[in-house]
Amino acid sequence: MGDDSEWMKLSVDQKCEHKLWKARLSGYEEALKIFQKIKDEKSPEWSKYLGLIKKFVTDSNAVVQLKGLEAALVYVENAHVAGKTTGEVVSGVVSKVFNQPKAKAKELGTEICLMYIEIEKGEAVQEELLKGLDSKNPKITVACIETLRKALSEFGSKIILLKPIIKVLPKLFESREKAIRDEAKLIAVEIYRWIRDALKAPLQNINSVQLKELEEEWLKLPTGAPKPTRFLRSQQELEAKLEQQQSAGGDAEGGGDDGDEVPQIDAYELLEAVEILSKLPKDFYDKIEAKKWQERKEALEAVEVLVKNPKLEAGDYSDLVKALKKVVGKDTNVMLVALAAKCLTGLAVGLRKKFGQYAGHVVPTILEKFKEKKPQVVQALQEAIDAIFLTTTLQSISEDILAVMDNKNPTIKQQTSLFIARSFRHCTSSTLPKSLLKPFCAALLKHINDSAPEVRDAAFEALGTALKVVGEKAVNPFLADVDKLKLDRIKECSEKVELVYGKKAGATADKRESKALPGKTVASGAAGDKDVKEAAAPKSGPLKKAPATKASGPPKKGKPAVSGAAGGSGSKNKKGPDVKEIVEPELSVEVCEEKASVVLPPTCLQLLDSSNWKERLACMEEFQKAVELMDRTEMPCQALVRMLAKKPGWKETNFQVMQMKLHIVALIAQKGNFSKTSAQVVLDGLVDKIGDVKCGNNAKEALTAIAEACLLPWTAEQVMSMAFSQKNPKNQSETLNWLSNAIKEFGFSGLNVKAFISNVKTALAATNPAVRTSAITLLGVMYLYVGPPLRMFFEDEKTALLSQIDAEFEKMQGQTPPAPTRGTSKNVGGGTDEGEDGDEPDEGGSDVVDLLPRVEISDKITLELISKIGDKNWKIRKEGLDEVSSIINEAKFIQPNIGELPTALKGRLNDSNKILVQQTLSILQQLAVAMGPNVKQHVKNLGIPIITVLGDSKNNVRAAALATVNAWAEQTGMKEWLEGEDLSEELKKENPFLRQELLGWLAEKLPALRSTPTDLILCVPHLYSCLEDRNGDVRKKAQDALPFFMMHLGYEKMAKATGKLKPTSKDQVLAMLEKAKANMPAKPAAPAKASSKPAGGAGPAKFQPVSAPVEDSMSSSVESKPDPKKTRGGGVSKAKSVQGKKMPSKSSLKEDDDKSGPIFIVVPNGKEQRMKDEKALKVLKWNFTTPRDEYIEQLKLQMSSCVARWLQDEMFHSDFQHHNKALAVMVDHLESEKEGVIGCLDLILKWLTLRFFDTNTSVLMKALEYLKLLFTLLSDEEYHLTENEASSFIPYLILKVGEPKDVIRKDVRAILNRMCLVYPASKMFPFLMEGTKSKNSKQRAECLEELGCLVESYGMNVCQPTPGKALKEMAIHIGDRDNTVRNAALNTIVTVYNVHGDQVFKLIGNLSEKDMSMLEERIKRSAKRPAAAPVKQVEERPQRTQNLNSNANMLRKGPAEDMSSRLKIMYRTYRIQARSLSGHSEATHTVPREFQLDLDEIENDNGTVRCEMPALVQHKLDDIFEPVLIPEPKIRAVSPHFDDMHSNTASTINFIISQVASGDINTSVQALTQIDEVLRQEDKSEAMSGHIDQFLIATFMQLRLIYNTHMADEKLDKDEIIKLYSCIIGNMISLFQMENLAREASTGVLKDLMHGLITLMLDSRIEDLEEGQQVFRSVNLLVVKVLEKSDQTNILSALLVLLQDSLLATAGSPKFSELVMKCLWRMVRLLPDTINSINLDRILLDIHIFMKVFPKEKLKQCKSEFPIRTLKTLLHTLCKLKGPKILDHLTMIDNKNESELEAHLCRMMKHSLDQMGSKSDKETEKGASRIDEKASKAKVNDFLAEIFKKIGSKENTKEGLAELYEYKKKYSDADIEPFLKNSSQFFQSYVERGLRVIEMEREGKGRIPSSTGISPQMEVSCVPTPTSTVSSVGNTNGEEVGPSVYLERLKILRQRCGLENTKQDDRPALTLLSKPSVPAVVSSTDMLHSKLSQIRESREQHHHLDLDSNQMHSAATTSSSSSSTAANIDDLKKRLERIKSSRK
Repeated sequence: MGDDSEWMKLSVDQKCEHKLWKARLSGYEEALKIFQKIKDEKSPEWSKYLGLIKKFVTDSNAVVQLKGLEAALVYVENAHVAGKTTGEVVSGVVSKVFNQPKAKAKELGTEICLMYIEIEKGEAVQEELLKGLDSKNPKITVACIETLRKALSEFGSKIILLKPIIKVLPKLFESREKAIRDEAKLIAVEIYRWIRDALKAPLQNINSVQLKELEEEWLKLPTGAPKPTRFLRSQQELEAKLEQQQSAGGDAEGGGDDGDEVPQIDAYELLEAVEILSKLPKDFYDKIEAKKWQERKEALEAVEVLVKNPKLEAGDYSDLVKALKKVVGKDTNVMLVALAAKCLTGLAVGLRKKFGQYAGHVVPTILEKFKEKKPQVVQALQEAIDAIFLTTTLQSISEDILAVMDNKNPTIKQQTSLFIARSFRHCTSSTLPKSLLKPFCAALLKHINDSAPEVRDAAFEALGTALKVVGEKAVNPFLADVDKLKLDRIKECSEKVELVYGKKAGATADKRESKALPGKTVASGAAGDKDVKEAAAPKSGPLKKAPATKASGPPKKGKPAVSGAAGGSGSKNKKGPDVKEIVEPELSVEVCEEKASVVLPPTCLQLLDSSNWKERLACMEEFQKAVELMDRTEMPCQALVRMLAKKPGWKETNFQVMQMKLHIVALIAQKGNFSKTSAQVVLDGLVDKIGDVKCGNNAKEALTAIAEACLLPWTAEQVMSMAFSQKNPKNQSETLNWLSNAIKEFGFSGLNVKAFISNVKTALAATNPAVRTSAITLLGVMYLYVGPPLRMFFEDEKTALLSQIDAEFEKMQGQTPPAPTRGTSKNVGGGTDEGEDGDEPDEGGSDVVDLLPRVEISDKITLELISKIGDKNWKIRKEGLDEVSSIINEAKFIQPNIGELPTALKGRLNDSNKILVQQTLSILQQLAVAMGPNVKQHVKNLGIPIITVLGDSKNNVRAAALATVNAWAEQTGMKEWLEGEDLSEELKKENPFLRQELLGWLAEKLPALRSTPTDLILCVPHLYSCLEDRNGDVRKKAQDALPFFMMHLGYEKMAKATGKLKPTSKDQVLAMLEKAKANMPAKPAAPAKASSKPAGGAGPAKFQPVSAPVEDSMSSSVESKPDPKKTRGGGVSKAKSVQGKKMPSKSSLKEDDDKSGPIFIVVPNGKEQRMKDEKALKVLKWNFTTPRDEYIEQLKLQMSSCVARWLQDEMFHSDFQHHNKALAVMVDHLESEKEGVIGCLDLILKWLTLRFFDTNTSVLMKALEYLKLLFTLLSDEEYHLTENEASSFIPYLILKVGEPKDVIRKDVRAILNRMCLVYPASKMFPFLMEGTKSKNSKQRAECLEELGCLVESYGMNVCQPTPGKALKEMAIHIGDRDNTVRNAALNTIVTVYNVHGDQVFKLIGNLSEKDMSMLEERIKRSAKRPAAAPVKQVEERPQRTQNLNSNANMLRKGPAEDMSSRLKIMYRTYRIQARSLSGHSEATHTVPREFQLDLDEIENDNGTVRCEMPALVQHKLDDIFEPVLIPEPKIRAVSPHFDDMHSNTASTINFIISQVASGDINTSVQALTQIDEVLRQEDKSEAMSGHIDQFLIATFMQLRLIYNTHMADEKLDKDEIIKLYSCIIGNMISLFQMENLAREASTGVLKDLMHGLITLMLDSRIEDLEEGQQVFRSVNLLVVKVLEKSDQTNILSALLVLLQDSLLATAGSPKFSELVMKCLWRMVRLLPDTINSINLDRILLDIHIFMKVFPKEKLKQCKSEFPIRTLKTLLHTLCKLKGPKILDHLTMIDNKNESELEAHLCRMMKHSLDQMGSKSDKETEKGASRIDEKASKAKVNDFLAEIFKKIGSKENTKEGLAELYEYKKKYSDADIEPFLKNSSQFFQSYVERGLRVIEMEREGKGRIPSSTGISPQMEVSCVPTPTSTVSSVGNTNGEEVGPSVYLERLKILRQRCGLENTKQDDRPALTLLSKPSVPAVVSSTDMLHSKLSQIRESREQHHHLDLDSNQMHSAATTSSSSSSTAANIDDLKKRLERIKSSRK
């Protein structure tokens, strides 16, 4: 029991995990009790068990498991968090419970699954159960099916997705296990209960016996609709309600709810789509064109079989449809026509909506083909057209149907009417709007009067169906003229009709229609509408809207304006005379006189032609009175005007009489029933007088009255033609002026634009300027109504004139056309029917565009042109497109019929040539403008492909596509685009560009729509997947579009659509939906204006008059949407403006109180919370290209809690001056509110980023000023920027570094500098790197400069992610187009060079020659010595650790703070010139700056060195290792031309290369052949650049495959292998003959390649083959090529590594190592030629590693002596070639003592010196070999000769003596006698004395004055004593001086002696030597020599630091002075004295 007592003490959760089953049982029991007690579902107690529930159900002990299942069930039922465990628990139940023998366990398992479904986790449960169906254990499968069945039975098919279950059913029916088959049968019955016959199709192919059994079972099922018996948690209320209703007795919900309860599942949805295009016979397209009908029949039968599949996969069926259409339309064999029609039916049924795009092509052909009489053909065609109708909308094919209605063939008319009738049955009142009904009714009304009875019957049926669908109210206006008999017949037909959607639909629709759209009026009524059409548009097509819709006020109120009896809204008969045109016969003069005499006083008639003007005047006065008193009905208008025209008529000379006459004409026109006949009498006279100064106004008045009587379009046309048939310019200009005014008064309805345009063109060409001006004014007025299309008519005009027209149009831009004030009374025919055009908001403007004359261009779209557009040659394709463009240009406005052009253009949208794609897009833009609204019918087949182009990778192509889509949408409205699945299919494609562009477009278009098609819901699943897209831009765009989708679909539908998402995704999306719900804009209200879309530029102006005052007054309601263009960035946003608007009024009341308190309120943890929100995506991440309203709104909201209200008002005011005030306040409060500022810092910085987007410079300057102060404060406070603050601010600050104004750039740089004090430079670095990618060249340059400063100040550690990557990025800019950027890049890399030395060249990788030479030149000029990273790096480190430890701030504040400011200046001033170090610059990397003397530092130092120095040394150790960490050998050169190549070339090559490694020999051979073709052609071989490594990898993988697999395969023909080998080897030889490509191969790849080739050479199996020897010879040749042509460093390195590997591999063949060594020997032989191109440092590193792995002893143990000999030979050759300077190349070796390499090299050097004839000391130091490093390679004697020459020259004498002294010391036996004996006695004694002086000085036996024995002139030019010691710090005189210094001096001496310098110039190409200069530069150092040694001693006493004095003085040497002045020397002496005394 001891054990028991142990576990009993444990907590419940620990017991549950205990290994003892008893403990677990007890734990589960206790857990069960606990679970039952917890009442709160959100209790934290639940979370404790979250990870344990899976263990509850999967317990290994059956008894315990049972208890665990009980507990788990209670947990799932009650715990809020249970949903998180769904996947693992259900999976556990399936695998560990369903296989249990105990029924109880299974039961509990099933219950748990069902409970998970109840808590809304149905999908996850179903997923696991479906996985269980694949289990090998039949028990599990049965249990899973049973559980699914129960779930379906209880929850219903809404919750349980049936499609995946139905998919696996056939497989279950095939199971061997009877239990599974039985269970499958049960679930099939259950599914049938829910979806009925939809299940039959998917189960057609199961065993016939099983199917029969199933069908029997199905028949037994009750017919009533099933209902769920169990509900989800969210539906529990519904359940309760249901129970109540049932208990109340009877089903209250009745049948109404049935529809809601059971989703109607479409069998089509359950089917798998079949791909048939690829299965078409290969010769199908040839056969279908064959001459023999049998062959054509075969082809069609093949298609018929394929299209029988009930569901087809989407694809490009255009060719197939075209072929079938051709058969239907043109084939003479009617049997084939029927067959083709059947195929089309199959396609339409299988593709459904996806067939819609082809419908427009096929429908006209089928309708035309109804002329066939044969019943089977007619039936096939009927089935085809009915199936096609279901794939499209009536709207889109209406034009085609109406066109056929006028056909003369009665069968066609009959069948078309019958088709219309059948189509109407599928419509509802919403899909059959009046706009559509009207033209159909008009056409059908003609048919009911047809002579053929069958045509009449069909028309009656169609009209009857329409009546049934939309109700009498909607149809009656169109049937007004139909006599009663026919009307009754229509109604009779209507009663017989059965609609597809049931009668209910029609009825409700009717009700809905009547309520739907009040407030809109349209002239209606049969007579009314019809007559308006006739009267108003004699020359245009049927008007889509009556002119009344132009009225801006509600036209109903205009009714009283109708004068006379018909003023009210009387009956239709009364209305008639108002609208009907008054037709009047022309009367003779006699009849007129007779009629006139009845109504006029007799005197009046007599005096009409009196010669006395006064009498005529009196007569006119009487005439006028009589007319005024006359009644309309009695007035004989024609008679009266003819009397007025009677002599003198219009030739009247007296202006008073004339004025009266004109006035009377106006009166008659107004008061009488004035006809066109009457008008004809007077118009000529009126036009003649219109230009008269005195009578002109009266003439205009009369014309206006006539226009009102006879309608403006007719009057205007008459007047214009009369005016322009005259020659009087005054009349012409005044006529034009009158017309301009008349259009404004009457509106534009019905005007014949074309007739005007010809007249206007005449006027524009007139010589009289007044006429031209009037014409331009008229055009301006027309532009108001017509919009931009108007300009197209005048593009041919002269430029000057065109610019005047444009200026006039510009004036009109943004203006709205005035509401018509005249002509409305007659046109509003008493609008009894409201809202006729409710469904057509976009039609208003189109009537104007419809008036434009359109040209038919289909005849110009020839087959030849179409084939040109599809030609293989892009130039010909371009020609074709050019032709199309010019055809459209010429036509200006075109008819919608454009033949085969859409298909041809669609093909070009995915042209491989992007230029042609862009050209096609511009043609499509032209097409949209030219075709106008009729372009609608091409949306599916041309518009959607344009959307596909939005996914193009090229920015400019996407922009062009977007512009095109917008141009189309402007013409078509959005309805066509949103209908069907096309848009959702596009959004489904996982192309980030396509998704972001399409979503952006939808976000822009959706807000403006008042309604959208229901198909919009299809886009939602894809929208959700975009919300979680990998691409950030896609996610952002999806989030932006979300509120607008919700605006149309509603939150409920959107939330419901998340049901199919994964649980994690669902939660995220729901959170976003909640957020979007808050931001959801209201739908735009129905516009108050009558014409909702006047064409053209007037569009956007609609809201301007409203929005301007709204914004100023700040008092609009939420609905009024201000014009987005006027809302400034900082201003209030569109929908939420209310909040902002209340503020100003409130603040003005309390202004004084408000401003007294603090401006920033400290909210505890406020900032942290904001960061969490941003991380959890609860708020938008601060990331944008330009700030959108939602960002501003969000910031405002976040600020509201922590920024004073009044300040916030200032900050977000729309006026920049308020921003300035806000900044001033913030500056004032900066010091006093430090805590508040830091608490709100993230918000302040975000607000400042908004200011960066303002255009006002004063705000920007003020913001930058504030930032400088802010960062100074943060630095003082030792604050550290968080990542969140930095990332939301720094990128925007960096944008400003590219400002054109210097002063701003300077400020930004200053801020960036200060930022490094509060944010680590290493983290700043990536932001600046990002800035270098900007398009702004100034920004690129400044960022590069700043990067240079960072590296200079903080060393290479700042370079992120690695110095290599960073430098490569920087180096790219050396080739920039902009000069400043190039310079900045060069300067930055030079800065890095100064810090890092020659290592830079390795890090930047391969540059183009031009760039590299620029860089080298710049480095030479800068001539700065590379030094280790500066001390300031100390500062970098604490900054990084700052986040972890707040106390670490102190590190930054101590000495480092001083150093940051002082050292930076100091190091720049005291950089030593690069004359003392040569190519072994890497070595200097290991000499830390700490060991170099810095005078300023020492002078001002009071003991701080003690604590700093060790730290710095320690710090530098990391740095020393850095170069080794860089994966340098992997750097691979990429051809400079690579980027220029077409990107798809690269992808093709990648593809071919991938095939090289194929396991299939033929594939591999083909790929190799293709590559060989590329390699053999010089011009193409460059394409391989950048792919060499990839190709070689593929090749050696293939070699390995052959060696391991193919050669071992007995079945394989060995000839195949030989063929493959020959291809591989041939390819490689081609490759390695091209040096530029061969050099791209990297070390690792070469190693593997050599391994493969050597293995091949040793393959004994090949020897046995016939061609074997030939293969070996080829491989031999190839190996030689590889060795010679590869990059010599890489191949040498590869061979060394390969040798090492082969020696290590004990199992390896010794032969292998031997061949590797042979290759190495070959390389050794090549070394003399290649030595200069080899990177010795790398080779020595490899040798070092080799010797480390194989020390000498180990090598000696090898069986063969070859390895050691190879290595020695290699080293010996290198030593021989490089001489002592070989020791300079050990820089990459970290620890030289790890191998014997250095010692070995030293021995060799010593040996070689011995051989030269000098007997050397045994203990030669390593440094000794460096004396002659750059000297002549010949003999030591030459070296001594040089030394004596130096002694002999005035300038270098001391240097020569010093060298001689060193030489004698090292080689004590050396004989210098021969050199002395030829010289004079004086010279000999001088040399001896000099050597003695040096000896005494060195040994410190007292200082002998430097001038002793040396002439004063010499003293100045003394040179510091050289020494060769590098490593021995203890050597007091050791100065680290590289051989390059000697070489430099040697050069000078050689020049002096007139010797050539060429031989010596063999140093590495990249050295730091500047041009040879006078050595006086370093002369001052010698004068200080002895002082330095004293300082060294004093430092030793204080710090025991063995510092090398010469190293110190080298650091102090003054830089860049060409000669040191005496003053300089004195100064240095004094400073050294001071240092010395302070030290003592």
